[in-house]
Amino acid sequence: MKWFDKDTFREILDSISRNKSRSLLTGFGVFWGVFMLMLLSGGGQGFKNLITKEFEGFAQNSGFVFANPTSKPYKGFKKGRSWDLNLADVERLRNLVPELELVTGTVNLWSRKIVRDDIVSTFSVRGCTSEYAQIECPQMRYGRYITEADNAQERKVCVIGKRVYNELFPNGGDPCGQRISVDGAYYTVIGVDWNEGSVSIMANTSQCVVIPINQARRAYNMGNKITLLCFTGKEGVVMSDITPRVREVVARAHYLDPTDEQGVMMFDSQLIFGIIDNLFNGISFLVWLIGLGTLIAGVIGVSNIMMVSVKERTTEIGIRRAIGATPKQVLGQIISESIVLTLVAGMGAIVLSVLILAGVEMALTEDGILKAAFQVSFGLAVLATLLLTVLGVAAGIMPALRAMGIKPVDAMRDK
Repeated sequence: MKWFDKDTFREILDSISRNKSRSLLTGFGVFWGVFMLMLLSGGGQGFKNLITKEFEGFAQNSGFVFANPTSKPYKGFKKGRSWDLNLADVERLRNLVPELELVTGTVNLWSRKIVRDDIVSTFSVRGCTSEYAQIECPQMRYGRYITEADNAQERKVCVIGKRVYNELFPNGGDPCGQRISVDGAYYTVIGVDWNEGSVSIMANTSQCVVIPINQARRAYNMGNKITLLCFTGKEGVVMSDITPRVREVVARAHYLDPTDEQGVMMFDSQLIFGIIDNLFNGISFLVWLIGLGTLIAGVIGVSNIMMVSVKERTTEIGIRRAIGATPKQVLGQIISESIVLTLVAGMGAIVLSVLILAGVEMALTEDGILKAAFQVSFGLAVLATLLLTVLGVAAGIMPALRAMGIKPVDAMRDK
């Protein structure tokens, strides 16, 4: 006789139907534990995806330097002195910090007048080289990005961000080849960057008009000045290990105190990504701790209620033993009933949590584009199912052993 055959399953269903209120109470603890685990796990991963999306396009091993008024005196210069980065700083870093893979500069200007036909708006302007695409990777919806040929020939071409495109071209369509005015000078649109990351360095890409850096320096009479110094580290290089040397190289060239962290401001994206990963690893551990704690409490409740059920069914079990049921069959029925209760409650919790997370995804969908995936992974669902089976067996062992110890004579006497 198998532990779990058709007759055993039929008896389990009969037992559950006869004790509906107890069965519901038994499954609620397990249901709540699995529901909390799935919902918090899927929600935590979704929020991680949402925050990571804000950094979308940024190289994870990148760094940035920009000039700020000094906070320390140095070699006769008083604190509060203003200074500017220049193109020579790009070459200095390339030559003096061999751990860097790429070094480039940008020119950033804010609140510039952008005009197309009768549409007038205000957006930022960024002048950069083609190498900047390796710092903040563009997502081209139309056309192409700035090239070295555009820079070398100082072409009057531009790449516009998503919000710029939506405002200047409300009817949609491919804008490449059309001209827009930037502070009175006309530029031909060669591409549309669809990157929507909310985190920005100097200027948000979606609200930016990108032009070749040489053209920007000439158009705005900036000489060799640049606004931002950008770089990436070689594979295996920890950015936080080399940022002090980068600061020192730049500071000494401009007669600044190498320890002046406010005067030579730096942003390390690798550090930010590390903080985010550590934060969500901690959240994930907390989610599992809460979920498993709740689930174990539910399983203990299942075991206790199953014990009560066995005690109330003493006569029934005794009669079954008297007419030939083996201890193995009694053991199989009780453990199988425990497994069925935990699995049904657990699967119901998984389905409900998936539906709720799907609703969250719908709320975060804009223009048919999902901002972040809030869902339980298939692997986690399988792991939860296996865990429920194991816990169902564990919850039924003690009640099953109690049932096996019931003697037919004692059961008849209790009746």
